[in-house]
Parts: sequence; structure tokens; C-alpha cells
Amino acid sequence: MNKSTIKFSTATLIILTMMVSCGEKYTSTIKEGITVVTNEDGATLGFSETSGVAIIAQDRYAFKDLNKNGTLDSYEDWRLPVAERAKDLASQMSLEDIAGLMLYSSHQSLPGSSRGFGSSSYNGKPFPESGAVASDLSDEQKKFLTDDHLRHVLITSVESPAVAAQWNNNAQAFAEGLYLGIPVNTSSDPRHGSDSYAEFNAGAGGAISMWPGTLGIAASFDPALMQQFGEIGSKEYRALGIATSLSPQIDLATEPRWSRFDGTMGEDPDLATDLARAYVDGFQSTDGGDWGMQSVNAMVKHWPGGGPEEGGRDGHFGYGAYAVYPGKNISDHMKPFTEGAFKLDGPTKMAAAVMPYYTISTGEGENVANGYNKYLITDILRGKYGYEGVLCTDWGITRDITSVSKFEGKPFGVENLSVAERHYKAIDAGMDQFGGNNDMGPVLEAYKLGSAAMGEEAMRARFEASAVRLLTNIFRVGLFENPYLDVAETTKIVGNSEYMKAGFDAQLKSIVMLKNNSKTLPVEGKKKVYVPQRYIAPSTNWWGITSEEKMVDAFNMEVVAKYFDVVDTPEEADIALVGIYSPDGGVGYDSADLENGGNGYVPINLQYGDYTADTAREVSLAGGSPLEDFTNRTYKGKSVKTINTTDMKLVTDTKAKMGNKPVIVSVKVSKPMIFSEIEGSASAILVHMGVQDQALMEIITGAAEPSALLPFQMPADMLTVEAQFEDVPRDMKAYTDADGNTYDFAYGLNWNGVIADERVKAYK
Repeated sequence: MNKSTIKFSTATLIILTMMVSCGEKYTSTIKEGITVVTNEDGATLGFSETSGVAIIAQDRYAFKDLNKNGTLDSYEDWRLPVAERAKDLASQMSLEDIAGLMLYSSHQSLPGSSRGFGSSSYNGKPFPESGAVASDLSDEQKKFLTDDHLRHVLITSVESPAVAAQWNNNAQAFAEGLYLGIPVNTSSDPRHGSDSYAEFNAGAGGAISMWPGTLGIAASFDPALMQQFGEIGSKEYRALGIATSLSPQIDLATEPRWSRFDGTMGEDPDLATDLARAYVDGFQSTDGGDWGMQSVNAMVKHWPGGGPEEGGRDGHFGYGAYAVYPGKNISDHMKPFTEGAFKLDGPTKMAAAVMPYYTISTGEGENVANGYNKYLITDILRGKYGYEGVLCTDWGITRDITSVSKFEGKPFGVENLSVAERHYKAIDAGMDQFGGNNDMGPVLEAYKLGSAAMGEEAMRARFEASAVRLLTNIFRVGLFENPYLDVAETTKIVGNSEYMKAGFDAQLKSIVMLKNNSKTLPVEGKKKVYVPQRYIAPSTNWWGITSEEKMVDAFNMEVVAKYFDVVDTPEEADIALVGIYSPDGGVGYDSADLENGGNGYVPINLQYGDYTADTAREVSLAGGSPLEDFTNRTYKGKSVKTINTTDMKLVTDTKAKMGNKPVIVSVKVSKPMIFSEIEGSASAILVHMGVQDQALMEIITGAAEPSALLPFQMPADMLTVEAQFEDVPRDMKAYTDADGNTYDFAYGLNWNGVIADERVKAYK
């Protein structure tokens, strides 16, 4: 038997018995409508009985006939190099196929919400009324997979790991039956954060393992820990059907006021570089080796570094459209990419994909957003640094914008172009893919524009070049061979007790002890503790969703009660435990200022008390949006309040009530803060970047010793914040406390005092 085409059905086992007798090198099983074919010393194949895919038997091995032509095409031959397979498939793809491949879906929840952001329908009805189950494809998903040929899907919340796995199987079966049988490449933003109120039990699992955020892992100063996270995270991702991570965020956090500071790996270029390398190695390698079925493509972001936002204003809005370089220091921001993510220790060599940020990098090529900047994309990233992977825009950069303060599109610098012209400009700059775009229409229009400019043959070649890159990332993680999951196995893998324990141990290594006056910590014995409630002010988030004011427990009091005897009043207590957040000092823009005759721009505050920016720049470094009739975005002389100023009052009031008895303060920090307002009222201070309350209790009671270090500076005051350069790391005067300790980069305490180990020597 040299070559044959075989459809597996209920007669599969009989057919396979005949094949084995003929010396074939594969066997098969069927479970829940999925046929799994195992090749001896070769690839394991999986396909749905509903997709119409058949098996081609050639050279005694089995191959999937994805395009259903009865012939083994190069792209179907798992023995061939990925580059050859990707090139063959790209050459067979229609223009519509490639245009769809260049799309990356808007956010999809499983199941889809009934209204608001990311809403979906099922058979024309909202999910609760449809009779659908959570793992069904929504109407919108079926449309973009079919009509728009889309194959890259971003998922957000999922009802459970089992639902995610079954949805994956449904989506893969649906896509496998279409066109060329190109599988779905599902992706996710980071999803391993910690639920502070959750309780950890060494023998129990969870929905997914809980880890500190990347900034918290950065506080360990341990690249090996970051790599361990990547290795575990990749296995859980693949068990959920996720083959691409929209991470890590390796922006250098040199601007302390930036709202995305807590998603970074800190402000030091050397530490961030080592951690970026470790993260990508962990996610992309299978069992520490090359690409495989446990590998996850890492999309590093945001080129060339989104950290140096002027005044700390974020690029999700027009008021934060500009990255500035007063220190002429863009090189440090590129280093985590060029020396970290692009120079891996493992055999996958470099990160699979890169996402530029929304911002205009002032002074670096054309004055347009990074995703349109041919100098930064083609000349520098592709040319100077030789990057060969996928380039995907951040979400929504081609959409229209009507105001600098609305959460809309981000076509910064190209506001006056049409949507199709923006797509063409991004492609011409060197981009391969459009984040958050479900509609292939503008991509097809961009193809026409390119054909008119350079000729259709050249434009077809340009599209195929992007297709090859995009297909490469799908091929090398094994999706063309077997994109299907065993749902029962998924429930065993995701959030298993081993992974949960690893995440909890990492949380312990991420908590920084800043102050320990008179060795307040550890607290030995089951002391009486007073824990005041925390006030949450009313607020409105990016999407306009409001929340009411409320009083909340600062910790999970059931957890606290396992370590302490909780009492109701300070008078009864031996110690007080206060839980607060770092100051939420605004976003740097206030429509009320604009309505009152100002330019709308206000300071971002890193202290709890009111702040007036008397020393801010007279003239901003950047400006010029067509939506504004001025270019100077200065906020000098303006004042701003902090939303959670009551957190400061909670600390000082508790100290007043406790008298000479110890007050332990735990601060969840999202970015640097001014400690002068609360440090004097605290006997001990712990800071963390998102951990379970139980991890804090383990540190406080001495079950674990603090070992983490600050991966960024804590500024002495707002004067040093205003004086620092947005693009320069570690250029602030750090806060010095009453014990004479300075809260600088690489500072932290253990039970013996200031930590001065090999990590400090290596990075400080």
C-alpha cells in the first residue's frame, strides 16, 4: 500500500486492523466525535468526523487531507519543514483567505455577554434566552470564521476550563470544514492573576493557577522563577486551547505615573531583559526544548517600548498619544526586545510575534503611531535587528476617533486617512496583522490600494509574505496536526494542585517588606488583631461602567481568623492590620478642566493628598492632535485630587487609635507612590503587586520569610516625579524612611534587615 485516501467512521477499527496487517505505521481511536491517529515515530493527528476531512495514507504513514483534494499537499505533510509547509499553503490561499488570516478578532467571552462590550447572540437571541450552552459558537463567531475567513481569536473570560476546551473543539471542527482546513489560533491576554480572597490548600486545585502579576514576579529578581511561570502557564494555556499569549508586556517602566506600570517587569533594562527572555523561553519551549504541542507563541509588547508616555498619560486615549524621549534614551526601551525576547537561551530563538504600542514615538521617524511607522517597523525592527516573526497591531488602531478623551479608535497621526488607507499604510510599514478587526473588507481595499501603487504581483507577494509568517506560528505549535482537546484531561491539567502550589510559592517570593520597625514582624502566636474596613469611592472605568461607593473588608476575614484572633476594636487588639491600595491619582485628563476654559490636561498624582503641579513643564514635549486647536499640553499650576485619599486617613486614624501598639500596613501597589504620608504611622510595611491574602498572612506570621526586592523606585516626593525624564530609568530621588532605609530599586528587607545578596549585586 503506497497511497490511499481513507475516511474514518464507525468502521474505523476494522479499517485499521486491515492497515496494520499491511504494515501501516499508525493506529486510531475515536472519542466524542474526534478521531485521533497516532503515527509511529511521527505526528499525532486529530480531526472531527463532521468536518469532511479524510486521511491520506502514504509511505505507510497517515496525513490529514485538509483541502479534501485526495492528494498529499506539502502543507499537509508533517514530515516537511514548517517554512516549506507555510509557503505552500500561502501560495494556495485566495486573497480572501489571506485577508482573513490578517485579522485578529475583537474580545470574545465564553459564553458571550448579552449586552454591552463584546455582546453576542446565539441563533439570533441573547445567550440566556437562546437555549445554547456556554461552549457553543456565537452567531458572530460563525460569521467571522466563515464570511471573513478569520482564524485568530482572542478570548477573555471563560465559564470554566471544560467550557473553554469544548468551545475549542467546536471552533476547530467548524474551521476544519471550511476552505483549506486552517485551524483556529486562539489567544489570551494574561489570565494567571491572583484572587486576593481565595484560600490556598496544598491539596486542592483551582480554575487556573494563581501567580503574582509579572511585576510581582519581577520583584523576585529571579529569571528562573519567571521561566517556571512560563512553563506552567503554557501547559495550562494549551489545555484551554490557547496557542498564543498576548504577552509578555516588556515595556520598560521608566515613567512612574503610567497606568500600565503594573503590567511591566519594572524599570531596570537589565532585569527586564533577563526576565523577558525567561518568560518567552518558558512559554515557547515544549519540555525545555524546541517548538511542540506544549508551546505557546509569545507576542511581546509593546514595540519600541510603551513606557515613556508624556506625563504618564496612557495611549489607549488620544490624550496619551505621545511617547517622549527627553533623555534621548529609546535604546534602553528596545533592550528587553532586542537582547531579551529576540535572543532566547532556548531553541525557539526569538519571540513569535511583536505588538507595537498605540503611541507616536516622537522624534523617531514619521510622526505617526508605531503601528504605522515604517522607520521603526521596517528599518529598525526588521532591518537593523533582523526580526522575522509576526507583527500585529494593537487593538483598534484603524478605527475612527472623535475625541481625545473617549475610548475609541487609536489612529494617531493618521486620523485624516480612511479606514482602508490606514490598513494599507500599516501593511506598507511592515505590519502583518490587525488586532481587534473582525471585518476583512478594509484589508481587501488595502490590497487594491497597494496593487495600484506597486502592481498586483508585488502586492500579492507582500500578502503572501505576511501569510507565511502567520501560518508559521500555527504550524509550529502543532495545530494543523491536532488542534483538539480531551476535555477530561483539561480539567486535570488546568489549576492542578502542583501548579497552584508553584503559583502560591511565587506569591510569597513577590511580597516586599519595606519597613519592620523594632522587628514588629513576624508576629508570633495567635495575637488579637484589629482590621478596619476600607472605603471604596464611586468610580467610572475605561468603558464608562460606574461603581457605587462602599465599605469592604480589606482582607478575607475568614483567612485572617485562621492566623489571628480578630477583635472589633483597637482597644482589645494587640496589633492592627491595615490593607490599602497605592494612590489612584487620575489619568492626566479632565473634561471639567476643558469645560472651564483649560486645555483638559491635569497632573497624575502619586500621593494621597492633593497636589498642585507648580514645577511641571511650561510647554509639553508633544502635541498636535487634529482634534485639538492647540499643541501645548502643559498642566503646570493645576491641582488634582486622589480618588482613594481615604486610604491614607485609614492608616493615620488607625495609628491614632492604636497608640503605641503596632500597626502593620499592607499596600497593593500598581505603580510607584509617595510613602511620606503614611510611613510614620506604620510599624511595618509590606507591598505586593497582587497576591492571595493568605500569602500575606504567611509572611506576617513568619511561616515564610520576605525575600522580594523593589523592581522600581519609590519617589521621595512629587517634585522628583516632575523632574524625572519619562524615558530614563532610576532617575528619581527615592524615599528614605524613619529607620534610615531608602526605598530604591533593589531594596527590600528580610528578618535580618536590608537584603544584600547576589541578586542585589547583579542588578543594582
